[in-house]
Amino acid sequence: MNEIMKIDIVQQYNDYFGVETLHPLVCVIEGKKAMPLRFCRKLYNVYAILLKDTDCGNLKYGRSIYDYQRGAMLFLAPGQVMRSEDDGQLHQPEGWVLAFHPELLRGTPLASLMREYSYFSYNANEALHLSEQERKTVIDCMEKIRCELQYPIDKHSKSLIVDNIKLLLDYCIRFYDRQFITRENANHDLLSRFEHLLAEYFASDAPAKKGGMPTVQYCADKLCLSANYFSDLCRKQVCLH
Repeated sequence: MNEIMKIDIVQQYNDYFGVETLHPLVCVIEGKKAMPLRFCRKLYNVYAILLKDTDCGNLKYGRSIYDYQRGAMLFLAPGQVMRSEDDGQLHQPEGWVLAFHPELLRGTPLASLMREYSYFSYNANEALHLSEQERKTVIDCMEKIRCELQYPIDKHSKSLIVDNIKLLLDYCIRFYDRQFITRENANHDLLSRFEHLLAEYFASDAPAKKGGMPTVQYCADKLCLSANYFSDLCRKQVCLH
């Protein structure tokens, strides 16, 4: 299975995992209840939040390769590609997936807030690593959404589902803030490399050639980070000191 799988609608994602589609715009999948599947490359045209509870091979997401461990989360936005090499074997998924189509958010306050959840553009090696209590909180949010999907769709369904998605996204902001704090030593090393990068940049002829200050994207590329993660890292460090 070397071709890329396009996920344009939620039902395509459900079909891949072999689970029933309860709502056309959103799904919650518990891995152990899905069918065994083969790894493949995927182009996401939906939002997806992945909580991995087992090894799922080397995933390539953004510009980096990552080998997952229990309790790691990734966030994908429409237009992003995740690559996982097909080894010819069937694998039983473990963990949880929440996927929702952008159309679900139309006309809701969350639609205009999605850009604030910058972790949807992080690289794989910038994944969120959860404590056991944080993992329980994430699963609780997903179970609430799954429970709501069991009811027939009515006038309350959309607001209740979207509100619980927002709650989950807000918790993940808190958990990433915690991760920035607990990885202070690693972050300090990154900022030291950034200072060295700036020193080299201004000691060269780059300012004249590039027109002054280096861009965020330029610095992030040199540090092997996503631009959003680098920006968030700098902002968090300023707030901490």
